Amino acid sequence: MQWRSILVGLVVLRLSLSCMLWLAFGLGPSWGFNFHLGFNLHKLDLLFREEKETEPRDNSWSERIHGPRYEETETTCASAGEESPKRSYLSFFDGNKDEYVRRYSSFPDTLKAKMKDMAKEMFYFGYDNYMKYAFPEDELNPIDCEGRGPDVQNPSNININDVLGNYSLTLIDTLDTLLVLGNVSEFQRAVKLVIDTVSFDKDSTVQVFEANIRILGSLISAHILLTDPKHPFGNVGFEGYDNELLHLAHDLAVRLLPAFENTSTGIPYPRVNLKNGVPPDSVNETCTAGAGSLLVEFGILSRLIGDSTFEWVARRAVRALWNLRSNETGLLGNVVNIQTGQWVGKQSGLGAGMDSFYEYLLKSYILFGEKEDYRMFTAAYESIQNHMRRGRESCNEGEGDPPLYVNVNMFSGEIMNTWIDSLQAFFPGLQVLNGDVDDAICLHAFYYAIWKRFGALPERYNWQLQAPDVLFYPLRPELVESTYLLYQATKNPFYLHVGMDILQSLEKNAKVRCGYATLHHVVDKSKEDRMESFFLSETCKYLYLLFDEDNPLHKSDNKYIFTTEGHVVPIDKRFREKQWNDDFPCEEGALTEREPVNQPAPRNISNCNRIPEERRYTLPLKSIYMRQIDHMVGVF
Repeated sequence: MQWRSILVGLVVLRLSLSCMLWLAFGLGPSWGFNFHLGFNLHKLDLLFREEKETEPRDNSWSERIHGPRYEETETTCASAGEESPKRSYLSFFDGNKDEYVRRYSSFPDTLKAKMKDMAKEMFYFGYDNYMKYAFPEDELNPIDCEGRGPDVQNPSNININDVLGNYSLTLIDTLDTLLVLGNVSEFQRAVKLVIDTVSFDKDSTVQVFEANIRILGSLISAHILLTDPKHPFGNVGFEGYDNELLHLAHDLAVRLLPAFENTSTGIPYPRVNLKNGVPPDSVNETCTAGAGSLLVEFGILSRLIGDSTFEWVARRAVRALWNLRSNETGLLGNVVNIQTGQWVGKQSGLGAGMDSFYEYLLKSYILFGEKEDYRMFTAAYESIQNHMRRGRESCNEGEGDPPLYVNVNMFSGEIMNTWIDSLQAFFPGLQVLNGDVDDAICLHAFYYAIWKRFGALPERYNWQLQAPDVLFYPLRPELVESTYLLYQATKNPFYLHVGMDILQSLEKNAKVRCGYATLHHVVDKSKEDRMESFFLSETCKYLYLLFDEDNPLHKSDNKYIFTTEGHVVPIDKRFREKQWNDDFPCEEGALTEREPVNQPAPRNISNCNRIPEERRYTLPLKSIYMRQIDHMVGVF
């Protein structure tokens, strides 16, 4: 009977701890306090309690895993708690508030200029070494100072072959970054190199999504900047340019078109061979983001050349995915069979496999003015808020855990796992474009806390275990992008500090002999010999723009957005004009009986006045909430 004595002893210990916590703070064990003992004892407590009805959802996402806080009973010291005035559990984080104010509330101009120069030097260290050691290959191996192309010996190595097509990827992906940094002469030289050396008539099997956002998007962006008399970078055209970049973009898009053929749903195959079309052994499964994030680039191309084909197939794919969403939740899954329309992956989230699908619904509306895109976005955003969002209602007020978006089952809305991935860090930036600056502030703070702890963003972070699930960091730009957009919306110096932390971490942890290397392990900082093209195209670009207040993009009277690969695209009335009539039959349209036709007018996408004036130059998030998030992530 010894085990019973041990069991009773553990329960008594648990009750004693609960009493002490109720007396001190007015709460039992909470995820926010990181009392793992309390979590384990809850399992023992279940042996002595009858099962209860499921409690209604409240403002604590952590309790979806750990279970609700214990109800007050005679055995949980209710009477003692009633005799003492209860304090909010957030009072635990009241200490040393001024620490955050002192650190983040100002950023001198001299330091801003220093960080701007540091970001520029970071870009050129990577770019110059790519041109010296790797061009015309696709990527630079920054440790061995060598070029990298497709893995022809191992065609199944999709981690490499999905991206690298033997078409000077890094040079093309970087074109408009050279203009952002003000280097017109190098931009012109790079354009001429692309015209003279790049061909897509290659026996390379690439992912449609990656070729679209990295290659097609960059060619279109650079062409527009070369030929648009209203662009902010001055006279960057050169004599003899005859729309060659646009012709290259058209040629690539034609080679991607076979992905849309012979599918029962209109959702494209994930990969094509640039010379031979869809491979005979191609899989019939694709992710939602991969199939549904082609509309911006394909749409601009169609409107530039007056050929509706490209926008038509991209829009058909978006509508097909949209019509497969759940009737109960309005959510989509992350992997679908392109022939049957059945969901293979039923996880719905904001990260890998889903992210840019939502992004391009809103950005397509901003560019093309198609109300259908905005109706789909607002419906999707509402479903996200209803089923993925956990935590307190307000970012900067109230009790409970901070807002967090979790991965759920698309049909039931129930949590499927306890990790979030680094790609989700793009979402605060999208919320800024949608005018939800307050919510963006909170979610961004959570990802920044993870960065502070590790000096990088692990590919997956388990918020229950407070530890990485997948440990590598390939120099992704999403957190930097959201930091830049939040700074543009609020002008709060806090975000300059975030950018400085990211810059310094990259210099310390990722810099190697010939560039910046992927972190294989965010804890021990071991490295992989790879520098992906988006490091120069996006990460360095957003870091530079964050500190360059006088950049022509910021001073121009014209408006711009960035594609999901960070390419600059003007918001131009010519992209809202079509040279063709829509020929979608009504039954294929995205609108169904579930959606009202009369939607409210979209909010101002700049909408900075949603942040009260008195908060513009104080911390964007109250110190108590910043401290709470840091504690939950394990920063202290």
